[in-house]
Amino acid sequence: MSHSVTDFTFLQGVKVIDFTQFEAGPSCTESLAWLGADVVKIENPKMGDPGRRLRPNEPDTDPYYFHMFNANKKSVAVNLKSPEGFNLVKDMIRKADVMMENFAPGTIERLGLSYDVVKAINPGIIYAQVKGFGEGSPFEKNLAFDMIAQACGGTFSVTGEMDGPPTRPGVTIGDTGTGMLMAITILGALYKRRETGEGHRLQVAMQDAMLHYMRVNFATQGRTGTAALRGSSKVPGVTNAPMGLYPCAPGGSNDYVYIMTSRANPEHWDRLLTVIERQDLIGDARYLTPADRVEREAEVDEVIAAWTRGQSKFDAMQKVGAAGIPAGAVLDTDELNSDITFEQRGVMQTMVHPVHRPFKMPGWPVRVDGKATRIKASPMLGEHTDQVISDWLGLNGAAIAALKTDGAVG
Repeated sequence: MSHSVTDFTFLQGVKVIDFTQFEAGPSCTESLAWLGADVVKIENPKMGDPGRRLRPNEPDTDPYYFHMFNANKKSVAVNLKSPEGFNLVKDMIRKADVMMENFAPGTIERLGLSYDVVKAINPGIIYAQVKGFGEGSPFEKNLAFDMIAQACGGTFSVTGEMDGPPTRPGVTIGDTGTGMLMAITILGALYKRRETGEGHRLQVAMQDAMLHYMRVNFATQGRTGTAALRGSSKVPGVTNAPMGLYPCAPGGSNDYVYIMTSRANPEHWDRLLTVIERQDLIGDARYLTPADRVEREAEVDEVIAAWTRGQSKFDAMQKVGAAGIPAGAVLDTDELNSDITFEQRGVMQTMVHPVHRPFKMPGWPVRVDGKATRIKASPMLGEHTDQVISDWLGLNGAAIAALKTDGAVG
């Protein structure tokens, strides 16, 4: 795999002081670390990021969630309630290019690190915040996790069976999706700062971010004048057939293939009929146009399903895809984890950790000049305290030892 990975250096020299926890903030700062920034995670010396353990007050023996969002970072354990520790963090802020936090509303202000305070320390800093709800929202003081943001941001309302209840999507776009929007904005702010030298305060609410991922649904709202509906495996507002999930052999819980013909390419229907050996239906007036097929959608779906039930999802995807028709097998995490081609391309890499067992995980998916950025171990709590204080602030061993004696750092 080594030939497929390298260390990205796009953000080399950029210092990020990271006050984030769980996922929305950490996924953002992790992306900056993968792009080469020096990301230093500030953590409580006793417990650290609560995402380090999924079982409260238990030892850090379940680290996989933490690994996912904190690769390539450094950890400094600082007691912010200690005057020496607080002053140490302010000294680091003076050296930083970016500061990011996603604490509960009001927490960073109570810690004494509001934007006004930080800007006074470092006028050029990019100060980034993720909250559940935006300033001016009637819910701006409310707490939020991924599922709250998705519920309030609309994604539940368009997910699920047409005649069933709203359903939480199986991916955490409320968290990671929000983090990616902030990461892009941080990069833009850093680019502009090269001209002006000015810092900026960046804020994104998780609820607001979900509207960004609902743009197709809002297009449907605009066209119909009514709320976008749930569509099961269909795409609400897209009236075309065949389109959807079709069962495959041997009939397991994920043995399905998604097939979608395009209204913009009338050849898809005839090609598909050829693949499934139903050439007898080519030219059949009942199914001639997209509108005809939508009117008889149940019949059309059964024509396709009669063929897919005799195919594995991989064979169905290969045969339909080879005919120039969009098709995708429903793959679960174990199947994706076992696909060696992801490792060969560096999209999946094995994190070698000094304490925990090796763990294969997805990395940054964008390849540059044919290579992916290298995954490095997530930090142990306070692992880089001495190194960062020395590198960032120039303190010597005696000064660092004194901070430890005073309880300022762990």
